[in-house]
Amino acid sequence: MKFYRLTFVSSCLLTLVMLILVIVFDSLKDIYYNTSQFKIGFFLCVFLMFIINYVVLELLFNYYAKKQVRKISKILPEEIVYSDQNNITLKELGERFSDFNQQQVTEMDMMKEMESYRKEYIGNVSHELKTPLFSIQGYVETLVDGGVDNMMIRDKYLERIGFSVERLIAIVNDLDMINRLEAGEINLNVSKFDVNILIKEVFDLLDLEAEKNNTALQLQTLHSQIFVDADKQKISQVFINLISNAIHYANRQEARVVVKTSVLRNKVLIEVIDNGMGIKAELLPRIFERFYRVETSRSRRQGGSGLGLAIVKHILEAHNENITAESVYLEGTKFSFMLDKSK
Repeated sequence: MKFYRLTFVSSCLLTLVMLILVIVFDSLKDIYYNTSQFKIGFFLCVFLMFIINYVVLELLFNYYAKKQVRKISKILPEEIVYSDQNNITLKELGERFSDFNQQQVTEMDMMKEMESYRKEYIGNVSHELKTPLFSIQGYVETLVDGGVDNMMIRDKYLERIGFSVERLIAIVNDLDMINRLEAGEINLNVSKFDVNILIKEVFDLLDLEAEKNNTALQLQTLHSQIFVDADKQKISQVFINLISNAIHYANRQEARVVVKTSVLRNKVLIEVIDNGMGIKAELLPRIFERFYRVETSRSRRQGGSGLGLAIVKHILEAHNENITAESVYLEGTKFSFMLDKSK
C-alpha cells in the first residue's frame, strides 16, 4: 500500500507541475508563443519531468518489490528462495514458486498412488492371513462340537488343520523374507554350482505338484554343465517360485513348463516358459508387486502367499540382476534373467 501511496503522490506532483506550466504558458503565450525558444523550453521541461517521474517510480517499485520479496522469503521453504534471497527478483521468486508448486503436486500424486497401493497391500495381507486362520477355526469348532468322536472326521479335519497351519507358516516366512530382502538384511552366500543340476533338483521337488496339474517339466540346454557364481539356496528359491507359479497357471491340456539355459559370454541366460493362461499387457508391470494377483479368484483357490514373484525380484536384485516378463494373453508367459557365469 505504501508503494501505491507514493505513486499517487508522485503522479499528483507531476500533474501539479504540468498545470503550472500550462498557466505560465497561457499567460506568456502572447509574448513568446511564436518564439521557438519557448516551445523548445516547454517540451524540454515536460520531457525532463517525465524522466524524473519515471526514475522515481522505478526506484520506488524496486525498493518496494525487494522489501516484499524479503518478507515473503522468510515464510517460504528454502527450496524456493535458496540462499540469495537478498538479490532475488519478484519474477524469479514467482518462477521458483511455480516450480516448487509443480513438484509438490507431483509428490502429492505419488503419495496418493502409494496410499492406494498400501490399502490394497493391507487388504491382501489381511485376506491371506484370515483364510487359513478361519479354516483352522472352523475345523477346531467342528471337532470341539463332537466331531472328535468320529475317527474319520477327526483324521480328515486334523489333516486339513495341518495343511492350513503349513500355509500360514509359509505366508509368515515369505513376509519375513521379503521384508529382510527389501531392507538389505540378507547376506548372499555366493558359491560355484551347476545351474542345470539345480533346475533338475527343483523339478524333482515339484514333480508331484506338476503331475497333479498334468504339467510336463522340461529342461532345454546345449550344455551338459553350466556353472554360475550365486547364492545357491536363494537361486533355488527363485526357480521354485517361478516354476511353481507356472504350474499353477498352466493349461490343463498338454500343459508344459520349459526352462532354457544358455551361455552368453560371461553371463548365463535363464528362461522359464509356460503355455498357460498368460497375462494381459496392462497387468504385466504390476506382477512383481507384493500380493498382486493377476486372476484373484483362481489364485485364492490354489493358495500361496502371493509373494513369490516379489521375492524372486528382490533375490535377483540382490545379485545385481533384473528379471523381465513377456506374455501373450491366453498363450503363455516367459520370465528371463541372468546370472554370472563362473570363470
